[in-house]
Amino acid sequence: MSIKKAVVLSAGEGKRLRPLTYTRPKCMIQLAGKPILYHVINSLADAGIGEIIAVVKYQSKTITDYFTPAVQSELGVKIQFIEQGDNYGTAAAFLEAEKYIDEPFIGMAGDIITDSNAISRLMSGFEGQAAACFKQLGAAEEQYGTAVIEGGIVKGFEEKSKSSRSNLVNCSIYAFGPEIFRLLSQIRLSKRKEYEVTDLFSMADVKAVVLEDEYWLDMGMPWQLFNANEFLLSQLPGKRGIIEDSTIKGPVYMEEGARIFASYVEGPLYLGKNSEIGPHSYIKGVSSIGNDCLIGDSTTVKNSIIFDNVNAKHLSYIGDSIIGANCNFGAGTQIANYRFDEGSITSLANDVVIDTKRNKLGAILGDNTKTGVLSSVMPGKVIGDNCWIGANVNIDRHIERNKSVRLKQELVIEERKSLLSLQKREPSEREKV
Repeated sequence: MSIKKAVVLSAGEGKRLRPLTYTRPKCMIQLAGKPILYHVINSLADAGIGEIIAVVKYQSKTITDYFTPAVQSELGVKIQFIEQGDNYGTAAAFLEAEKYIDEPFIGMAGDIITDSNAISRLMSGFEGQAAACFKQLGAAEEQYGTAVIEGGIVKGFEEKSKSSRSNLVNCSIYAFGPEIFRLLSQIRLSKRKEYEVTDLFSMADVKAVVLEDEYWLDMGMPWQLFNANEFLLSQLPGKRGIIEDSTIKGPVYMEEGARIFASYVEGPLYLGKNSEIGPHSYIKGVSSIGNDCLIGDSTTVKNSIIFDNVNAKHLSYIGDSIIGANCNFGAGTQIANYRFDEGSITSLANDVVIDTKRNKLGAILGDNTKTGVLSSVMPGKVIGDNCWIGANVNIDRHIERNKSVRLKQELVIEERKSLLSLQKREPSEREKV
């Protein structure tokens, strides 16, 4: 079936991705140079969707200011923004779009990364009132809801269970007929105090479309952004800008005004508008560097996501890290990304310490944070937005937002004895012997 409209849920904050979401909605986190929501809408457009209804709430102005008519034209879609009311949850969000829908539509979370093939598969498999995409993971994870499917129909659903009966996770990509709004209005408040669209699985025959080779990722944790960034960079064509006296290996995508000089780059790399790398910089791994950034003298960036207007100009190391906008690194700042015992690194998500199951993870920095000269950060540490990290400070714990961290030291200053007075002193008894 050809479907031309989509409702995209973009109202959430994304608390587990703090501190990045203190200053932007989750769907506006920047990957491969664009917000997540841009990539979502681009996938819908590639699947033939021309009209988008975006349900917004948390920091909605950030979203509406970005998606100007020019950006909508670039994507080839028309976007209408509607505000979610006081009721929370996915079912409540979809209900906000009822008066704009009189035909089948795609319903989709605005904070997932997928490809247009997944959406096309769903359209082809849609029949009846509803269909939903599922993806089989190697092992069911507690962060996802999982479904039991029989005869192509969803027969059971468990929301983030510790002992799931299935490893088919809900992808939050749906196809609905307009009559679905009647059922959505009957959904009652869940134990989580939300109106949840997954309650439809017990109210109607929802057809299951199981994705296979199609890409899908729901980024519930900050370190999952690395996987999404890698996929998105793999979809970009190569595009070179100003390159002077540099060695470039692997794919590089450079926006207007970007410049690389006297440096060594191993892609894939995205480099935003008016950003500079050099001199003597080393960029490796899968990295995205935003607009108006300066990566300078003898600084290394490895496998990292750096937002706009970040300066790391002197002798710094940024490895396996996510750096918010408007951050500044003092000379010699070092971010550690590896434990001596080679063990898995823990980090913080929504105030809970979590095993990331990664043996390489640097720091996660919120916007507007500055580090002093010769400061350092231990693996997996989270530093909030608007923080000042003083000179010589070693960050070995998570730092909340709006904090200043300084090292207290005692200086002992005394008169030096002259060399002549030392030569004239009487020898000690031990020296005489």
